[in-house]
Amino acid sequence: MYLAAEQVFTGDAVLSPGWVEVADHSVSAIGSGEPPAQPDARSAWLAPGLVDVHCHGGGGASFDQADDAATATALRTHRERGTTTTVASLVTASTDDLVRQVRHLADWTERGELAGIHLEGPWLAPARKGAHDEALLTAPTAEVIAAVLDAGRGAVRMATLAPELPGAEEATRQLTEAGVVVAVGHTAADYDTTVAGLGWGARGATHLFNAMPPLNHREPGPILALLRDPAVWLELIADGVHVDAAVIAWTLQTYPQRVVLITDAMAAAGFGDGDYLLGKLAVEVRDGVARLTTNGAIAGSTLILAEALKNCLAWGVRAEHALAASTVQPADYLGLDAGRLQIGRTADLVLLDDRLQVQRTLRQGSWVGGDEPAH
Repeated sequence: MYLAAEQVFTGDAVLSPGWVEVADHSVSAIGSGEPPAQPDARSAWLAPGLVDVHCHGGGGASFDQADDAATATALRTHRERGTTTTVASLVTASTDDLVRQVRHLADWTERGELAGIHLEGPWLAPARKGAHDEALLTAPTAEVIAAVLDAGRGAVRMATLAPELPGAEEATRQLTEAGVVVAVGHTAADYDTTVAGLGWGARGATHLFNAMPPLNHREPGPILALLRDPAVWLELIADGVHVDAAVIAWTLQTYPQRVVLITDAMAAAGFGDGDYLLGKLAVEVRDGVARLTTNGAIAGSTLILAEALKNCLAWGVRAEHALAASTVQPADYLGLDAGRLQIGRTADLVLLDDRLQVQRTLRQGSWVGGDEPAH
């Protein structure tokens, strides 16, 4: 099968025009110009499948339900819209519930359906808890971390951690030594504490700007520390609700090789307005915005990564920067075998129009939904 496009973004370069050959579920050739045979599909853009490393659910289902039908629904909702690689995020829960949820999602990871698990809690600052149950927030301990990692059998890829918590240094070192990426987030830390956390090994910023003190000229807080360290990956929720469009565009234009677009999607993504649960907290979704019923705090998003990609282009971000932030950079962030078009790699890719709107999705060499595009 040959696929052609006016622009092919491989993850490392842009071919204008270009083509990709797919055989035996893998990328078998890549080239500039016209393909050597009539293409099976043609589009404005061709890119690696989208990679979402911070996603709680979709289609009316959440990953923390630890239920096969719910996990399948959430995955399918995002796949059908261009996300070929998903890391399942879990909100704060009791240790017993967290172990049960991680064990369930580890099964899906071992089958290659998920790319791993992200623990967003319980090691968060109460003052910046967002949509997390404060009664379940705890300081990290070696015993709980070991129990969760044991349940994950290598599937836990990332953990959000507030560096000001007691035991944060030991926890950061324990997690990083186990191959888990530690991301600073849901934190009230000052600048120096954040710098210390990065020195212990933290390498991510969980949804930068959200659930952390704002940048202040006398109290710069965590944001400046995260921006200044070139080794830190900067997660952004580009829905126009969590962060202003101008700030999204500025961050991508200023740090194009470090931004990672995420969804932070909850169950309403791809499903619609209504009443939901995030963990055990009641959430109401109105006009596509999810908020806790108790205090109105933003409770995740209803975003699909393809929508974030399209938003960024509309807000003035260069197409190749937006594509990198939703493919190769999230993959590199967590060390995933995804996000690039390379000969011999699994054929995960998307066809997009000139507005970067996803038209078709190929996952593991097969069209998602089963219907092939017209020649």
